[in-house]
Amino acid sequence: MVMGRCAACKYLRKACPEECIFAPYFPSNKPQRFENVHRIYGAKNVATMLKELEPLQPYFRAQAVDTLCYEAESRIQNPVYGCVAIIFHLQQQIHNIESELAKLRAEIAILSPNGHGQASEIQLRSDQVHEDQSGSSSKAPNWFI
Repeated sequence: MVMGRCAACKYLRKACPEECIFAPYFPSNKPQRFENVHRIYGAKNVATMLKELEPLQPYFRAQAVDTLCYEAESRIQNPVYGCVAIIFHLQQQIHNIESELAKLRAEIAILSPNGHGQASEIQLRSDQVHEDQSGSSSKAPNWFI
């Protein structure tokens, strides 16, 4: 049992019953949380949604309330797109970073012969040094030097 009234019952100006469906999710010290959800969805709709979720698995109810709070806050900040605007922005960031990564991989492929990067360059330089020390007349190409 919650001591005093929950934020929902305070906002709705009614007594908070012992089995109040809002009490576990809207504590009295966070009134803005319920106000946002009520403003967007309405208290009756939220109560209906919470009652339809399994009462034996409070985790689902808690997740649903957190989601409703987040979506309501996003809808208040951006009335047209809500949380979809945030999702779209994050998808754009992912797309931009993937494009940049593809460009960098292409540059690496162009700059590295045989796709091995600096490792092949170091190997060719060390092969050239060994050939020079052995007195062999064949030389490695000098474009790596």
